[in-house]
Amino acid sequence: MQLSEIWFLLIGVLFVGFVFLEGFDFGVGMSTKFLAKNEVEKRVLINTIGPFWDANEVWLITGGGAMFAAFPHWYATLFSGYYLPFVVLLLALIARGVAFEFRGKMNSVKWKKTWDWSIFLGSILPPFLLGVLFTSLIKGVPIDKEMNMTAGFFDIVNIYTVVGGVAFVLLTYMHGLMFITLKTTDSIRERAREQARKLFLACAVVVVLFVALTGVYTNAFADRGSVLIPLYALAIVLYLALYPLLKNKKEGFSFVTTGLLLILVMASFFIALFPNVMISSTDIANNLTVYNSASGEYSLKLMTIIAFTMVPIVLAYTVWSYYVFRKRVTDKEHLEY
Repeated sequence: MQLSEIWFLLIGVLFVGFVFLEGFDFGVGMSTKFLAKNEVEKRVLINTIGPFWDANEVWLITGGGAMFAAFPHWYATLFSGYYLPFVVLLLALIARGVAFEFRGKMNSVKWKKTWDWSIFLGSILPPFLLGVLFTSLIKGVPIDKEMNMTAGFFDIVNIYTVVGGVAFVLLTYMHGLMFITLKTTDSIRERAREQARKLFLACAVVVVLFVALTGVYTNAFADRGSVLIPLYALAIVLYLALYPLLKNKKEGFSFVTTGLLLILVMASFFIALFPNVMISSTDIANNLTVYNSASGEYSLKLMTIIAFTMVPIVLAYTVWSYYVFRKRVTDKEHLEY
């Protein structure tokens, strides 16, 4: 395996890790509008992710940084072509982060409502935009022979990419509800489980529609069907297993199941892309691949040494932080947000 292929795999792992970890953060943020009934419950929900959300976002930053260093042509084409969606994504993440810190600074209803909307929009827009982005990547966008992306609005926003974005939002919300059942007590815990059961069918319909449209709008199954078909079959089995887990209140298994579903969906994007990193809808010769968009051999070697030295340390710290803050959050505790 070439170093460029290894780095494509590592970037895929970083984005998969981001979706798994930040996915439940997004879901909890959305639940502050759909699940919480009063101020205390909103504070409980926010505090379930208080120790984790900023560290989870590091996975996205690291993924972007690794892309810049390992595949500079991919980075340049992607970030220039998707400039506006990335700006909106960044502003949404900033607004949400600021809201977590500022919400509790003033005891004013209007003040808190403003930041509550920031948390909600900052939680629902990023998964939707990421779903649209990755879906449009496997569908293909206009790229010329100089690696410039010249996409119009409807090249990025169309029925297929919107369904992909909605599927991502629903899956992250389900994942967040499962996290809430693990981290809270009493009625809010029960309502999170009940809301997940009610959302089960709607989420299944959207995800199945997304998979069907993938076969219509992309060459993913033609090119990578031998891997994608078993992967989606496994995802269906896992999703069907989720309902009895919810019904029998198997909270840990339910959380793992929704996490695995997000991992499989995210992994499917990178599997569908390989060996491309961006697919040109105008001419296959203009595709950006892991070979023609990669950095030099020396840069990749140096990065590999650094990555395999530092990544275990980061993973160990992540596991330790979740262990330290493993207890459930209750409304009887001091809640600062």
